[in-house]
Formats: sequence, C-alpha cells, structure tokens
Amino acid sequence: MTSNPQNLSKSLIRIWNVSLPDSTHVANLFRPIQADKDRLIHSLRTHNINTLPELRRIERIFSALNAPDTAAPMQNAWIYYVDSHNLLNELRGLTRDYPFSSECLDEAKARVPRNGNGVGNYCWKVLKWVKDQSLIPSHARLLAAKPAMWGGKKPSAADVQKLATMCTNEWTRALTTLLRHWDANGA
Repeated sequence: MTSNPQNLSKSLIRIWNVSLPDSTHVANLFRPIQADKDRLIHSLRTHNINTLPELRRIERIFSALNAPDTAAPMQNAWIYYVDSHNLLNELRGLTRDYPFSSECLDEAKARVPRNGNGVGNYCWKVLKWVKDQSLIPSHARLLAAKPAMWGGKKPSAADVQKLATMCTNEWTRALTTLLRHWDANGA
C-alpha cells in the first residue's frame, strides 16, 4: 500500500475513532511509557547517563510527559553531573589547547543555588552564571599570570595578555557550545 495523504488521514480517522472497551485497556496502552520512564529514572539515579546531550534528551522527554515524579531525579542528576566533574570534563574536552579553568567553574558553582526554584536546571544556571558574570576573562588572566604557566619565570605583561586572550577565546567557545543545548531561558 502506498503512503499518500488520503490513506494516511483515513488510517488516522480509523485509529482515533476506535472505542475502547474499558479502562484496563487504556491502562495497558500506557504501561510501556511508564516502564520507559521508570528505566530512565533508574538510569539517572544510578548515574548511568552522564553527558550533557543525554541528560538534555531525557529532560525533554520528561518535560513532554509532564510527570511530577521526574522532577527530583532530573534535578539530582544535574547536580551530580556538575559536582562529579562531568561538566568540567566536557568543557575540557572542548578546550584541548587551553584546558578550562576548574576555579572558574568552582566559583560559579559556589554562587548558584542547587534547588529547583526558578527557571532552568543547575547545570544551565552554572554555565549561565559563568557567562553573565564574565568569569572567563578574569580567570583567564589569573591563570595566565601564574609563574607555573611560564616554567616558574615571571611572564611579561604582554605574554600574560596574549595567553589570557587565547584562553578566553577557547573557553568562551566551549561555554557557548554547551549553552546551545538550551534556549535563552534554560528550557
């Protein structure tokens, strides 16, 4: 059978006009969805899912389900993702030439509340704080001025500025890349 709009609409009409005999049948229709949701919650609780794209995928699924029992596991998964250095590892994976500053991320984590109040999740709030408070340039300057970055020697002001600019550019690209997983409001 070829798939054309008329056949498709006739099929949809037949599907939607089916009368369901009882509520047990309706409950059986939703059992696979509940099982999938339970598996995802279990994966979040056991930290089997630990990348930003995967967490965002699950967050979108839970948002579509609009199930209140998914909020706490999702919130806890984001907190674990940030606190277990998975966020730092993803940022550093995007900044191979000038590894992202753990101090920069730690400063943002210390200032962003972990609770679920407000818009967005903990990870988005931390990344947004880094961006909105312009933490990257100041941490890039601090890193560039450390004698350890120069083999124990005191760097010139021009060298510090050059390295700080390179770090700032690479770290900002990485931050922007991760923030693209959300819209401007954290959804």
